[in-house]
Amino acid sequence: MTATETTTTQKLTLLTMTSMVVGGMVGAGVFSLPRRFAEETGVIGALIAWTIAGAGMLMLAFVFQTLALRKPDLDAGVYAYAKAGFGEYLGFFSAFGYWASACVGNVTYWVLIMSTLGAVVPAFGDGDTLLSVLCSTAGVWLFFTLVQRGVKDAAVLNRIVTIAKVVPIIVFVLLALFALDPAVFADNLRGGVGYGSLFEQVKGTMLVTVFVFLGVEGASVYSRHAARRQDVGRATILGFLSVFAVFASVTIVSYGILPAREIALLRQPSMGGVLEAAVGSWGMVFVSVGLVVSVLGAYLAWTLMAAEVLYVAAKDDDMPRFLGRTRRGDVPFNALLLTSVLVQVVLVVTYFSEDAFNFALDLTSALSLIPFLLAAGYALRIAGRGREMVVALLAVAYTIFLLVAAGPKFLLVSFIVYAPATLLFVKARREQGRRLFTGRELVILAVSVAGAVAGITALAAGWISI
Repeated sequence: MTATETTTTQKLTLLTMTSMVVGGMVGAGVFSLPRRFAEETGVIGALIAWTIAGAGMLMLAFVFQTLALRKPDLDAGVYAYAKAGFGEYLGFFSAFGYWASACVGNVTYWVLIMSTLGAVVPAFGDGDTLLSVLCSTAGVWLFFTLVQRGVKDAAVLNRIVTIAKVVPIIVFVLLALFALDPAVFADNLRGGVGYGSLFEQVKGTMLVTVFVFLGVEGASVYSRHAARRQDVGRATILGFLSVFAVFASVTIVSYGILPAREIALLRQPSMGGVLEAAVGSWGMVFVSVGLVVSVLGAYLAWTLMAAEVLYVAAKDDDMPRFLGRTRRGDVPFNALLLTSVLVQVVLVVTYFSEDAFNFALDLTSALSLIPFLLAAGYALRIAGRGREMVVALLAVAYTIFLLVAAGPKFLLVSFIVYAPATLLFVKARREQGRRLFTGRELVILAVSVAGAVAGITALAAGWISI
């Protein structure tokens, strides 16, 4: 994968852009799927959840395909569509939310790596101990040093890990299918561990499905580098379809290896525990090594993608100008630095959370929902009759359902993240000598601040917790 080359003048081919989409979606989330699903739902609920998630994300993929063709002048994907459809302030929020989502997602990678090491060295715990935070911090700034030296060194590493991180997942599915016990699968099919209604089961798994599919929009983010505009949409669809079957398979075949109640108690990465039950201890080692390679590659790709979003927004005067400056190797240094700083801050927050991995995972998904909803809403605004209208309507409905599934907790925490970001918007406006807010933008500001105050109050009062 050559996502790290996108700040150069080289044009990206269909194969490269498809690889970027696949690489973006294959990260920490897939290694955690068995336990996360077993905690929330049985086999029937999992099948329904994947059907809804697959159909919904496919609609979003079609939305990005359509917008890439209908609006070839709009670059940076999610952010640009929100701005074109709903104005500069919401476009800014979309850029910031997508960037923040990528940063928080990167935290899950470090938590999962440390949790993996915790199986050997107990001091790492579940990735949320002081030692874990300190080692993760060292990793964050090591990667910052690597990337800021220039894209060439990072590109070499990224090409190596692209294939390496997909192989363990495919091997897991094949081995689990071979070892699948029909009796265990049938027992899991008939019952569970006291799950609620099917609706509650499906709702409980929606954020994790969003997390593993983040990256489906990756080709749109880098659309300004496409050799041919139609390659953006094609890469989005090909990338999505190529991994959807693998993600769903990882979940379903796990129910044929262990009872759901045992899967729900596995430590993360739970995929390793499932494979260990199927083939022996070497299965855990195999998955653990694959996870480390996969996650480090995904961390590199998402760090660059996050910096790209800030860089493009700054070039469009929607972020302060300092974020649009580059250094040697055409690296957006300040955007990269701010990205690493936010990852560092969230790492510290996870030390105080009840469940570091699940908190970071769910917040990552919640932060991405507003940018997705705005992109789908823009597609609906410009849709013609027939297929385009149906696809856009379904994408909007699916994203609204995701917001409902996220629940008030993560929406309030998201507001706490979004509201302070307005300081960057104000700085950008001042640099341009423009009026800070229009009347409509003041209403949006008031809503975001009210949401942040409500979130802080809820945390302080103990109504919600992280």
